[in-house]
Amino acid sequence: MLLHILYLIAIVAEGITAALAAGRRNMDWVGVFLLGCITALGGGSARDVVLGHYPLTWVKHPHYLLITGGAALLTIAVARFMHRLHKLFLFLDAIGLVVFTVIGCNIAMEMELPVIIVIASGMITGCVGGVLRDILCNDIPLLFRSELYATVSIFTGCLYVGGLALELNHNLVMGTAMIAGLALRLLALRFDWSMPKFIYNRGDQQ
Repeated sequence: MLLHILYLIAIVAEGITAALAAGRRNMDWVGVFLLGCITALGGGSARDVVLGHYPLTWVKHPHYLLITGGAALLTIAVARFMHRLHKLFLFLDAIGLVVFTVIGCNIAMEMELPVIIVIASGMITGCVGGVLRDILCNDIPLLFRSELYATVSIFTGCLYVGGLALELNHNLVMGTAMIAGLALRLLALRFDWSMPKFIYNRGDQQ
């Protein structure tokens, strides 16, 4: 129940952040609606297609489209106040990342897939929606920058799967994994932690 509530909060937050990205690209209302849905539900959809897990989440629960798209459209009316809530949405986005990761891991474990696929399923669920948003907005996806994002998802997934493998209490493992992942993401934002960058310049070889 708690995981479902956090999921709803997360998809609403993702819909709102997608609307702000759409506004920066001067998209019309249809674009805002679609980008909100794609960002919030795209990771789960990509996971389901890759794993052959049907029906897709939003097909089974079509009201998710109304929730995410509605949140995106509502953002248009209150966009002028959104800059005051920037830190809140970073926090909600971090919650969404760890919640989506755990849900993705659960789907793969229910299908009795290998551990590495379980971790990958969590990362796809947590990260691909943002990748699709950035691609549609013609930005370099956050996943491919040095910022700790995919790393947080993998870290959360490993903690979750590892705890379950040790046969620890499920709720304890889930809570610990999400709190640890959330803490890592927030600390990375606060102290600007990042992964090493690969910089290649052919001029250096001449």
